Amino acid sequence: MGIDEIRASIREGKYRLTVHAVVRSKERGITTRDMEEAVLGGEIIEQYPDDKPFPSCLILGRTLGGRPLHVVCSLAPVSDIITFYFPDEKQWIDDYRIRRRKEEQNE
Repeated sequence: MGIDEIRASIREGKYRLTVHAVVRSKERGITTRDMEEAVLGGEIIEQYPDDKPFPSCLILGRTLGGRPLHVVCSLAPVSDIITFYFPDEKQWIDDYRIRRRKEEQNE
């Protein structure tokens, strides 16, 4: 499953939010609509083929207000939204697309 299939599942409402995603999004003040918008206009920036029970990926997109948002979702028959969060500029470079090395994060 690639970004086109994930987008289709979002457009059709055929996705599930994990309990973790629901709890953390409320704590972070991020709406489900922001997550949907980020996925629909976003790109896959990391793939996690060995994740269990299904492979997953990290999508970088933008909220309705234009803020960068990371969305982690599984690539299962039904997309599970595992979590979504505002990326920390101390941990990411290149417009939040590339992780900084650990030693760079502490500078």
